[in-house]
Amino acid sequence: MYMIHGGDIYSARLSGGKTPLDFSSNLNPLGLPKASVRAIKKEAAGFAVYPDPLCRRLRSALGVEHKTDPERIVCGAGAADIIYRIVRCYRPGRTLLLSPAFSEYEKAAAEAGGETGYFRLEYPRFNVDTSLLPLITNKTELFFLCNPNNPTGNLAPFEMVEAIIEKCNATQTLLVIDECFNGFLDDPAGNSADRFLDTVSKLVILKAFTKIYAMAGLRLGYALCSTPEIAGGIANTGQSWPVSLPAERAGLAALEDQAYLKRSRDLVRRERGRLKPLLSNLGLEVLGGEANYIFFRLPEDSLFRKETFFQDMLDRGILLRSCGNYPSLDDSYYRAAVKKPSDNDTLIAALEDLLS
Repeated sequence: MYMIHGGDIYSARLSGGKTPLDFSSNLNPLGLPKASVRAIKKEAAGFAVYPDPLCRRLRSALGVEHKTDPERIVCGAGAADIIYRIVRCYRPGRTLLLSPAFSEYEKAAAEAGGETGYFRLEYPRFNVDTSLLPLITNKTELFFLCNPNNPTGNLAPFEMVEAIIEKCNATQTLLVIDECFNGFLDDPAGNSADRFLDTVSKLVILKAFTKIYAMAGLRLGYALCSTPEIAGGIANTGQSWPVSLPAERAGLAALEDQAYLKRSRDLVRRERGRLKPLLSNLGLEVLGGEANYIFFRLPEDSLFRKETFFQDMLDRGILLRSCGNYPSLDDSYYRAAVKKPSDNDTLIAALEDLLS
């Protein structure tokens, strides 16, 4: 049995105790910044005290990073923590979601007990288009937009994002734009909705150290909010100490390492461009991938057997993200992270071996 997300190397350990090469979780292939590792080691003796429940140092640094008031920033134990706190804070009667998309939106909305509506992203493009807009009405209290989307890896055109923001503003719908993978785009700043924070009344933008700084195990995320009141409401929901001291110290150190970000984006851009044609040449249908992961499908005429593909790759030491548990997908859809060149070569070699 596997959990519904990627990264479950614990369940997927091979017989003999070997841990598979994990392509199922979309983390920075460079790993945790060395500055963050040094900060954690240096301050480990001080972790016996409670962390600052208001995350003042981190919020101040993020305010400088994003050129915004720290009072409009809320931090949490990963973006998933903030997703649940948003839903608990607002208790929406109706939530609108894309399908497929990150499953925690749906799970959080279901726990709140409200009604959930969906906009289905259609094969083969899986793009958001103007037919979404009529679904946003005065009854839509909350809309989650993942951009770039997970698992499809596609980025909504910026004019479409503008149209969604305008419609949500008109209907007073709380719009939550999940930009956790924005940092891996070729133009992160040009594709961020943070420029609208000063002009839209109900906007939240999710960010995470989890992905771009490979802090999945530390659990650190944050949200930029259009008003201090929204940030305060979210911050006052949930536990009082959402961010641990090790996570906060690691985040502060990471924000100072701009060279790490450039190396990361250069690596992901280069390897993403190399992997796509290699996967296509093996008969896989590449459907998306503008961040640090590639969304693909086993076509009907594929030489790979979709019934056994996941286990066949696991037997070869490769853990992929099967997307068959998304409501609008089936077990022919997969997602693979973009990793270091040697790891990506191992993925291709395993696929070639399976074909042979």
